[in-house]
Amino acid sequence: MYIQTSWLGEFFKHSLLLAGAVVVLLPFYLMLSYSMKSPAEIETNTGGFFGAQQIMTDNRCVKVGNPEEDCLKRPIVYNYTAAFKEAPLVRYMLNGVFVTVSIFIIQVIIALPCAYALSKLRFWGRNVVFGMVIFCLLIPVHAIALPLYIMLAKVGLTNTYAALIVPWSISVFGIFLMRQFFMTVPDDLIDAARMDGMSEFSIVWQVMLPTAVPALLAFGIFSVVAHWNDYYWPRVVITGNKDLMTPPLGLRMFKSDMDGNEYGPMMAATTVIVLPLVIIFLLAQRRFIEGITMTGMK
Repeated sequence: MYIQTSWLGEFFKHSLLLAGAVVVLLPFYLMLSYSMKSPAEIETNTGGFFGAQQIMTDNRCVKVGNPEEDCLKRPIVYNYTAAFKEAPLVRYMLNGVFVTVSIFIIQVIIALPCAYALSKLRFWGRNVVFGMVIFCLLIPVHAIALPLYIMLAKVGLTNTYAALIVPWSISVFGIFLMRQFFMTVPDDLIDAARMDGMSEFSIVWQVMLPTAVPALLAFGIFSVVAHWNDYYWPRVVITGNKDLMTPPLGLRMFKSDMDGNEYGPMMAATTVIVLPLVIIFLLAQRRFIEGITMTGMK
């Protein structure tokens, strides 16, 4: 009876996990498949995963007087070529890299000393400060968007890289995550560093930073994914300069510039934008899981 119950429990658990995996992976499957199909195959949902890859004609190319042979392409070539021709996709990608990396570096510079103070230093009001950090985790971004925009507008920083970076330079989630990780570091290590004559700032960057690499990678994935995929805030502060658009915002402009039924090039552009995040996560997967699990050990 116990064996049968255990078997049924495992079957139910794995069935639930498989169903969840299908729900998560199906949009990626369709995105990649549509990026390699012709418009007719997308509309009729035929051609399998890769599509028939039969030669198709770019009618817009013929209209502008180009030789017809230059307009005959296979769907996969046409979709990905159009994705880079119809919009400055490379520029959007570079903007996304610059913004996300800048935000993450500044967040680490601020979060590490704060987390160290909240975990290893004894001072009056420490628990109150930590409580404020927890409280700030509950505040949604949309609630503070208007005050932030007014502040940036008054100092003339809208439509600049600073408007995309400065508001997110302090991450309360990063402070919380690093504080929880630092709680697992033995106090004897800190005391030994102090006996060697190291200052508190030296301890943060020379002792705590090397030990916090797994937690930093975990936080880095959260931070990069959140700001790489952010559409709301760039849409608020970037209104008149297309050269500053990040990938999600650029994809929206890319869509509005094309015919409404050209899903192939749009899916190709989406694939290019999503691919760096998938690669980063796969490379840092083990460290990411290690960083998440170790933050809850104490």
